[in-house]
Amino acid sequence: MTLNWQPTATVDTLRERARLIATMRAFFAARDIWEVETPVLGQGGSTDVHLVSLATLARTDKGQRKLWLQTSPEFHMKRLLAADSGPIFQLAKSFRDGEVGARHNIEFTMLEWYRPGFTLAQLIEETTALVAHVLPQSPGPVVHYRYRELFHRHLEVDPFTTSLETLRTLAAQRGNMSAQALAEEGRDTCLDLLMGMVIEPTLGQQELSVVVDYPASQAALARRHRDADGEWVASRFELYMNGIELANGYDELTDAEEQRQRFDADNAERRRLGLTEVEVDAHLLAALEQGLPASSGVALGLDRLIQLALGKARLEEVLAFSTANC
Repeated sequence: MTLNWQPTATVDTLRERARLIATMRAFFAARDIWEVETPVLGQGGSTDVHLVSLATLARTDKGQRKLWLQTSPEFHMKRLLAADSGPIFQLAKSFRDGEVGARHNIEFTMLEWYRPGFTLAQLIEETTALVAHVLPQSPGPVVHYRYRELFHRHLEVDPFTTSLETLRTLAAQRGNMSAQALAEEGRDTCLDLLMGMVIEPTLGQQELSVVVDYPASQAALARRHRDADGEWVASRFELYMNGIELANGYDELTDAEEQRQRFDADNAERRRLGLTEVEVDAHLLAALEQGLPASSGVALGLDRLIQLALGKARLEEVLAFSTANC
């Protein structure tokens, strides 16, 4: 049997990819944001319940130990921020097990950058400016939505006050699943399912959609604040175009103890769900204890942005070799 050794993307597409990446690098150079490189392997992984980290056993000077392939360069880049790097960006190979499909690949490229002293509003403006700079045609206006308003509009429920049982029933109905399949799932899982199945496909049609005020339980590594309704919400945003999530930005959490508590809560939830626990990145916590400057940061799916810019139907069409063909 002859193996298919050919690249997943055409050579012409890969040339266009290289051109677009050069355009992005020029964008950051013009704003005095310098490029860094950080390790793909880390001594801790992402504890996020919705992500599956990959790990490997490595022989080191301290014997064999588990090292984690990074789901994003966030932890290492924040350590650079704590060392007074100033504004930085990176094009980083990242890994998330099981993520395969038209918009996913287990190995992908994350464009991530951090802006000490920037508010979230300033970072939103810069992120939308980059996307408009890369796309061949204007993406249209930038429209802001509150998470709560989207659930009211599309599902007629309140994501903060509707009962978990009602959310489970609704998610099962919209996802053509049995109620039993979601019987053990928590509130955020149900909200994520409804967001992905019902709301996300409507976002970014003839515009750039920015969603803010996610539930505080979905803050991850972001700060929290009270919204106009007095609810505690996450200080973060997500950017969508053509129903595709392009970017996820945070007003970065700087409190080491709160971050430790969030990591511990994630692993507790992993234990409850029967998932593998992930080692907490002690180096990141030490950097936060030393002092992380007030910053906003954003992770943008580089391959997805290139996919949109070149009008490709599947992510693999802009990758030299997809996971299935590597």
